[in-house]
Amino acid sequence: MEIVLNSSPLIFLAKLGYLTKFIESPDSFYIPQSVADEISAKSDRANQTIQTLINSGSLQVRSSKLIPLINSLNQRLGKGESEAIALGIELKAEYVLLDDSTARREARRLGLKIRGTLAVIKKLDNDGKITIGSLDEFYQELMVIGFRVKQSLFNQIFSEN
Repeated sequence: MEIVLNSSPLIFLAKLGYLTKFIESPDSFYIPQSVADEISAKSDRANQTIQTLINSGSLQVRSSKLIPLINSLNQRLGKGESEAIALGIELKAEYVLLDDSTARREARRLGLKIRGTLAVIKKLDNDGKITIGSLDEFYQELMVIGFRVKQSLFNQIFSEN
């Protein structure tokens, strides 16, 4: 199955050390060229992890050919989000990994399935690929790396079975 990732989930999963665990599966993982460009503009540990995964072929960089759709979405969304949605449609992706609420709404409107960073983390935890000890400590760790989520939404996601 094909999965398309936008930059913020990609960066946050890398910062937490979970990205490699996430893409260790038989699925195919894609990022739009604009996301790859955005990521390569920074030189940090997350970028290094992502570049290694791109270089190994575990994470594939693609440009969408749906230029009119991208241009239309760019009026409301960032370039990376627009291209991730267009690439998701083009590849008939299983889902697109997006955190921005406006981008998620647009993706749903266009018939895409979406997931967020926290849903991926919860699945990794449920599958035993990672271990989250204290939810309070994990929430604080998210705040430290700049991930923004209301505590009530975080609690709701992690209390669901």
